[in-house]
Amino acid sequence: MVHSYQEYLAEPKALTLEEMQEIHGEIAGEIGSDADSMELYDELMAVAVRYASIRAGWPLLSREEKMEKDSRRTSCHNSVITHLNMLARYLKQQGKKAAWRDRLGYEEDDPYNRKAIGDFACWLTFVSGVCAR
Repeated sequence: MVHSYQEYLAEPKALTLEEMQEIHGEIAGEIGSDADSMELYDELMAVAVRYASIRAGWPLLSREEKMEKDSRRTSCHNSVITHLNMLARYLKQQGKKAAWRDRLGYEEDDPYNRKAIGDFACWLTFVSGVCAR
């Protein structure tokens, strides 16, 4: 099956490319040249790349392979959320708003927010990948 962006947009809590770009811009603006923020961002990127790789290959796996790898995917997704939270918490300690974290939403408020965060991890990976040409 060939998937499309329009198909994605019909999903609950789907973020548009513009929304992801805005959130990413907010993060970059708040990080600025702060070395500690950049270190936290680099750690976030490392887990986002791992997660996006798992997620991109998910439709290609058999049911048995999915069952075998599901806990690894979940753990990696949890790590993405943890690293986003760590970055937001640090930026708030530095006097930044980190309103982008609220825009991504929290799983406790709506389970689909977890999917949106996974989508955003894929966006981060996309931007990193196309900029690495």
